[in-house]
Amino acid sequence: MSDFDKAAEDAVEAAANTEQLALIAAVLQAQQLTQQQPPVPAPAVAPSSGSTAKWVGIGAAVLVGGPLFLLALTAAALGVAAVALSVAILALVLRSVWQDIRSK
Repeated sequence: MSDFDKAAEDAVEAAANTEQLALIAAVLQAQQLTQQQPPVPAPAVAPSSGSTAKWVGIGAAVLVGGPLFLLALTAAALGVAAVALSVAILALVLRSVWQDIRSK
């Protein structure tokens, strides 16, 4: 068998292998296409959780309640500050009285 005959035989065998590989690839692709599941449908949009009036009411409550809350918080802070100032003045007065009593 000459080199030319051997090369021709190898070429025929390679062509047969190429055809087999192409058939195998086509079969695999066909199997994948038949086994694919249909796409999942998009979830349904949930219905609205209330009317527009409800949300307008919530917005109004926030607009009115927010400043009222801050006003109450400010009043409480001023009350705490007034108590602290009263305690400080009382402490100074008691200290002064104590020093007067000790010096006599």
